[in-house]
Amino acid sequence: MQTRTLGDGLEVSALGFGCMGLNHGYGHQLSQDDATAVIRRALDLGVTFFDTAQVYGPFTNEELVGAALAPVRDQVKIATKFGFDFDGTRESGPNSTPDYIRKTVDASLQRLGIDKIDLLYQHRVDPDVAIEDVAGTVKELIQAGKVAHFGLSEAGVSTIRRAHAVQPVAALQSEYSLWWREPETEIMPTLQELGIGFVPFSPLGKGLLTGTVDSQAEFSEGDVRATLPRYEQDSRAAAAQVVSLLSGIAERRDATPAQVALAWLLAQQPWISPIPGTTKIHRLEENAGAAALELTDDELAQLTEASARIDTSAARYPDKMQSWIDR
Repeated sequence: MQTRTLGDGLEVSALGFGCMGLNHGYGHQLSQDDATAVIRRALDLGVTFFDTAQVYGPFTNEELVGAALAPVRDQVKIATKFGFDFDGTRESGPNSTPDYIRKTVDASLQRLGIDKIDLLYQHRVDPDVAIEDVAGTVKELIQAGKVAHFGLSEAGVSTIRRAHAVQPVAALQSEYSLWWREPETEIMPTLQELGIGFVPFSPLGKGLLTGTVDSQAEFSEGDVRATLPRYEQDSRAAAAQVVSLLSGIAERRDATPAQVALAWLLAQQPWISPIPGTTKIHRLEENAGAAALELTDDELAQLTEASARIDTSAARYPDKMQSWIDR
């Protein structure tokens, strides 16, 4: 698989792997052995960029990923995230005070079993802590050798600029796909101007763009999509035209809808590295195949036009989680 360069010279595989769903968010709890098999197969396919976070589990996802990657640590880039306070076993809200960042990053290093985090994101912007203080704290961690690169997640333009002025931001991680294209308006031009890479999560619309989740599908217990307004039945029906177009292009190109959706995303900018996730090796292999699929200008234009007609008025998250998105 080809590599791509994000900001601050960070080189990663064109497609990364989002590890959250291995044991968090979708009602699945893979064993260590099964999760390791998926992660190692991703490496075999050329994926060298693995994404986790403190909040996934909480905490257990970092342990799972760290153990799976321990024998191949020198071949991969590991990203994790700080920035949530915890009440018992559930996140209670953002917390990016400098002392808390230092404490929780040390805990992440221990759980991952590594001495340096390749890419450390602030998971959500904390409105009670100046972003300059956050960036300055991560800068200290970089100088101490505990972190290699700084990232932000779901941050707005002003926050990105202010953070970048203190410590160069290597990557922004936010949702982006044919199902959600809001970053194109202000975020992506800013990233291009500042030389910051983009790491889209949910690049397949949390399964919607694969053609396997239609308006009648029911989500299992523990599946986060059951709580998201954008995944109510009426909202899912709005994507039907795009899914139909994806399927038609896929059939002509001897590909799958998921591969076409990822290929569209990869074609948007050379500094984008999406992080699809899965618990199934055959889906992992399918996703990896997207890196070699080059869509024509006409196919790209058709998909762009069709996705622009999707109604995006429904909220992405419940009210509490929606309030954590920086503007």
